[in-house]
Amino acid sequence: MQQSDLQDREGAQMLLATGVVLLMSLLSMAIFGVKVAGLTLPHEPASDDVLVATEEVLDQLQPLTQARTDLWMDGGLEGLEAAELAVASVHDDLLHHGELRGVEIKITEMSVAQLDADTLEVTGELGVSDGEAMLTFDVAFTIDA
Repeated sequence: MQQSDLQDREGAQMLLATGVVLLMSLLSMAIFGVKVAGLTLPHEPASDDVLVATEEVLDQLQPLTQARTDLWMDGGLEGLEAAELAVASVHDDLLHHGELRGVEIKITEMSVAQLDADTLEVTGELGVSDGEAMLTFDVAFTIDA
């Protein structure tokens, strides 16, 4: 009788240990699932990521486009073609930069027009959005060719 009682206790302990391991595994998977879903991030209704990103882009858009246009022109391209390549490369960089910040940044309807022999005008629409807000802003600036 003692032998049977001892085996029952060992069986119960093994069953309990298995249950604890299974419970810990399920808890671990649940925590991982919540982290992947992003539910652990605090919700900020007053988040200003879109405004900050828009301001930063507007401050740097003209100087960056001018610098890249100058580089392409130094490489031998004509002013209009250099400016179009510069605008395209700036747009691509902004798109990737936004992905890293969690904000989508796009420039749509971008065009480059020759105003005179030495001046080009760049126009378009800047769109910045995150999961909660979107802001569009008309962009127009000149660069030297």
